[in-house]
Amino acid sequence: MGHREDLLEGAKRCLLEKGFVRTTARDIVKESGTNLASIGYHYGSKDALLVQAYVSLVEGTGHRFEPGGEGAQALSTPAGSLDRFREVWTNIIRALPESRPIWLLSFEVILQGDRLPEVRRMLIEAEEQGRSGLIPLFSDVPEDELDKETIDSEGRFYTTLLQGLMVQWLFNQDTATDADQLTEGLRRIIAGAGQSTSGQLDRSS
Repeated sequence: MGHREDLLEGAKRCLLEKGFVRTTARDIVKESGTNLASIGYHYGSKDALLVQAYVSLVEGTGHRFEPGGEGAQALSTPAGSLDRFREVWTNIIRALPESRPIWLLSFEVILQGDRLPEVRRMLIEAEEQGRSGLIPLFSDVPEDELDKETIDSEGRFYTTLLQGLMVQWLFNQDTATDADQLTEGLRRIIAGAGQSTSGQLDRSS
């Protein structure tokens, strides 16, 4: 590997060990076997490198959510169905234990946001670009074929569910919402919305 790759791998190890706030440029240099000038040359700044390292860590866990990923079951239900919804969330929840250190980094940024404004800004931009990643699991539509409206609606919906689930799971794994509960909640919402729509149509006719 070259210095760029060495820095990225070293930064990832530092993040998992020390987090955003406590990781210094010298920590990364020591861990990667490179030099301080390399950080500026390849990434522009320490914060930019740490954000790239964090995004790489998140991307590295994504395969566990996907069919055939480590510990994930192949999806066998129709796209867009409640059964598919349950299957996908079952795979995601099964992958949570190995992803815990990475999600803790996310909450460090949330809790320390005022001290990490540049990191937070770059992570917000990365999140906006990554909203489309979950949608194909539920719909089977390739990510590069998704339109902006779908990403801004369905992508935000799935991301919000995932982030809320992370909070619950990190707080207390034993009481966190499971895939069956999440699916039943959605089923009831859909049924209620359908009844409401039918009532409105009856009153207008």
